[in-house]
Amino acid sequence: MFVKRLILSYTKAVHRLNRTPNGGGSKNASDYEVPPACSFLTRRPYSLDAGNPHDDGQKPVTVSLYQMKKIIKSSSVGESVEGATCLQTFCPVCHTVPGATVTSGPEPAGARIYVNKTTGNFTCSSCQYLGRWDHIEKFFLPYNRSAKTVQELRKQRDAFLELKKEQTGPVHTLPGDSVALDVEGAKEVIRSLQLENIVPEALVNIRAHWSEGRKELSIPLVDVEERTIGYKTLHVGPDGEICERTVPEANASGLIYLRCPSSGPSTKVKDQQSQTNAILVLNVLDLLALGNVKQNATAVCLPHGLKNLPQQCLPGLERFQRLTMWFNYDTAGWDTARNYAKKLDERRCLFVRPTDQHPTPYKALLEGTIEPRTILAKAQPILHQSITTFRSLRQDVLSDLQNIDKVQGVKWKRYPTMNKLLKGHRKGELTVLTGPTGCGKTTFMSDYSLDLAQQGVSTLWGSFEIRNTRLAVTLLRQMVGRPLDEHLAEFEQWADAFERLPIYFMTFHGQQPIKLVMDAIEHAQYVHDIQHVIIDNLQFMMGVQDETKHLDRYWKQDAIIASFRTFATKRNCHVTLVIHPRKERDTDELTTSSIFGGAKASQEADNVLIIQDKRLTSVRGKKYLQVAKNRFSGDLGIMPLDFDKASLSYAQRKKKPDGTGDDGAPQTGQTEGSDGGIPADRTIRRALF
Repeated sequence: MFVKRLILSYTKAVHRLNRTPNGGGSKNASDYEVPPACSFLTRRPYSLDAGNPHDDGQKPVTVSLYQMKKIIKSSSVGESVEGATCLQTFCPVCHTVPGATVTSGPEPAGARIYVNKTTGNFTCSSCQYLGRWDHIEKFFLPYNRSAKTVQELRKQRDAFLELKKEQTGPVHTLPGDSVALDVEGAKEVIRSLQLENIVPEALVNIRAHWSEGRKELSIPLVDVEERTIGYKTLHVGPDGEICERTVPEANASGLIYLRCPSSGPSTKVKDQQSQTNAILVLNVLDLLALGNVKQNATAVCLPHGLKNLPQQCLPGLERFQRLTMWFNYDTAGWDTARNYAKKLDERRCLFVRPTDQHPTPYKALLEGTIEPRTILAKAQPILHQSITTFRSLRQDVLSDLQNIDKVQGVKWKRYPTMNKLLKGHRKGELTVLTGPTGCGKTTFMSDYSLDLAQQGVSTLWGSFEIRNTRLAVTLLRQMVGRPLDEHLAEFEQWADAFERLPIYFMTFHGQQPIKLVMDAIEHAQYVHDIQHVIIDNLQFMMGVQDETKHLDRYWKQDAIIASFRTFATKRNCHVTLVIHPRKERDTDELTTSSIFGGAKASQEADNVLIIQDKRLTSVRGKKYLQVAKNRFSGDLGIMPLDFDKASLSYAQRKKKPDGTGDDGAPQTGQTEGSDGGIPADRTIRRALF
């Protein structure tokens, strides 16, 4: 018996020694053959794609702000300057060699890096490189470094700089056929574009260029070092409206600055106010309109409007102590302003409330009924308050009533019945989708999310049950409407179109700790301004662990649901959870009580959607989606799910006058008592209390 136990202990010890650091499997031989000078590059790949650094979206930095400040302070670089969103310090790579004597002369131009205090990502002002904190952490050499350490870091620095040169992206300079404008040229451009009430000095101050051949105005986007790294264009569209375009289309890290005219004679105090106060707007027309407003502030145009605010833009706003956000006066602009404020530090942000009395700057300039300075004077800070009154909520209530369509959320184009029941897809809500095994929950949810993503809703997919490749194939096929394996010549065209959609994927699969998943989701929401998070499904994410086998499974699921509920409310992001039901008889319909686990899932959810599949239990049975809970409007009802195998879609087909669908086939489930007895739209009105 003793010998048997000894052999068992020895076997376990050998097994532990052979494990890899990440939890299992055998190590590759290459893991042991990397020389010290190259281990830095092998362990963590670099990326010069500012918008998509390698695996940054799924593995957020875990080092604390205190630790980053401590490392910088203990190094030979010196102190760091803490701003509202970033730590500023001397770049230890671009302009210094490890071990070299630091001269006391003036700091080289563009020799600073900006380390984001939330994500840990840094932006180098010299080369606009975006990387993770652990890319550059080891270059902050302590004073008591050894000669061997210095020698290794010099080799790593050379490899680091060489890799950046190889991966440097394209430089987006102004079009070659455009010329800089003077005052007289600006007047001609204003007449050509029919920019009413715009002063020509505003176009000159933002260094606008004009292309006579293309009739297009170009305005440079500049970085924190005042270098042109992109541009915006204005031209008159076919319908006579002004069209705006940003180059590059995504992850532009530049801003447009316009100093507003000073109110009265210029003084040192007013100059200082214009350097520390900023008014943020979404488009060039609003920026130019502020060129008429006498305000001691600088107008700043964001690169991508309401789509997202790349973290590379934050260093350009560090010098401002007060930021007034003057966005579109609808609920979408209001929600975006609150999300942007969390990135920019809410303590320095003010908001122009979105009402009809507070139009955007250009619209206010055209109407002339209210002075823009009067609107700016009513801007209010939005801080977390423990107690509030109706007086504080009065403008928010008015905004919701004036923009009722926006309050209801984004409408589905593929599912008009869903618009009648749920009214729309709203931020800050929690939706639970359940249905029997194999009924098509993932297929429906991918089609459901694709519809929203095509309308600009940034989506983060967490597929713990199937691989991301298979999920992407399904999404692409649903977008195309037919199997691409039979039309491979069209793949590149559709793949390019799909790549432009704001859809992101988490690389998790199977069982994962909730803390790791929430860290990745919060990081992605901050970086990519995610508006819709999908978890498919909750049971796969929970898994089965030896260390948690003594915990109550219902308690564990309730804790996970509570985490997602808190995230949805705190970050104003819609979360959809796919949860399997408990095992019940096939002949019984599923209800909110059928959701696996305790009652917390149905209690915390704002919407409960149930896929009822009666095809296997009834000769004339049908599949349909039941809205079992609707906290927003209280409307309950069902929607038939007719599956199109070619497109893998449940999208509702439009009825023709003769009662047939788009393909000429009769529409099923349109009237009460038709095949299966399922109506196309059966709404049950219930009280909202």
